[in-house]
Amino acid sequence: MADSSFDIVSKVERQEVDNALNQAAKEISQRYDFKGTGASITWSGEKILMEANGEERVKAILDIFQSKLIKRGISLKSLDAGEPQLSGKEYKIFASIEEGISQENAKKVAKVIRDEGPKGVKAQVQGDELRVSSKSRDDLQAVQALLKGKDFDFAIQFVNYR
Repeated sequence: MADSSFDIVSKVERQEVDNALNQAAKEISQRYDFKGTGASITWSGEKILMEANGEERVKAILDIFQSKLIKRGISLKSLDAGEPQLSGKEYKIFASIEEGISQENAKKVAKVIRDEGPKGVKAQVQGDELRVSSKSRDDLQAVQALLKGKDFDFAIQFVNYR
């Protein structure tokens, strides 16, 4: 019998991020505490730019955006937000969406699978994803349960289960 396998990836649906950003922008435009403050959240190239006239307000924009991401099922581990920076009279926060599993993070996951997972399960790095294979589908499900229980500092999803 051929080996069964699945891939571990770290991907974010760009459309869902866009929807969360639009919802956050709409909420900011309608909230009374942001009226007349120049508060905004927009795409700036590949980054997300949050602006307001006070440090607390720009942090509140980030909080609104994070809550919209959670509602859309996007892990906050994939959001890399910087610290508020003063630029003229405005405070700005630049945030980016992290995608792909780096080589070192893939090695961490592979080590966890090797050390704590069932015997006979193989994990190999393939670019920015990790392929996990085994003869037993039960072992693969045990690996998924093991990884879901671990708290990595990056988001992971399981795809291509075959």
